[in-house]
Amino acid sequence: MRKALTPLGETEMEVLHHVWELKNASVAEVHERIRETRKVAYTTIMTVMKNLANKGYLAYDKEGLTYVYYPARKPEDVQHALVSGLLQKVFKGSAPALIQTLVKNEDLSDNDKREIIGLIDSM
Repeated sequence: MRKALTPLGETEMEVLHHVWELKNASVAEVHERIRETRKVAYTTIMTVMKNLANKGYLAYDKEGLTYVYYPARKPEDVQHALVSGLLQKVFKGSAPALIQTLVKNEDLSDNDKREIIGLIDSM
């Protein structure tokens, strides 16, 4: 039985996105990508990646002295699980309340609005 996904912090989500993009990555590769936009310690990224593996988001193989991490779950599955948790915890299971909050409180472009309307119409 798979354990339930636990919520993610901002850095955890950032690291997870990089691993999804790379398909598999060492700590050094993820650290290098994050350093392009902000200063962060190598050991911080190493700890975050270990934690993501412990939480069931990443898995890893040891290649020589290097741990190579890869997604343990598909991005869509993670996104669905996290949004479902948010929906239950914050909106008491009300999808209309969640959507209303997103639509009313976000600065949506006309393109975004058309895309959302298209998605709703296709349902």
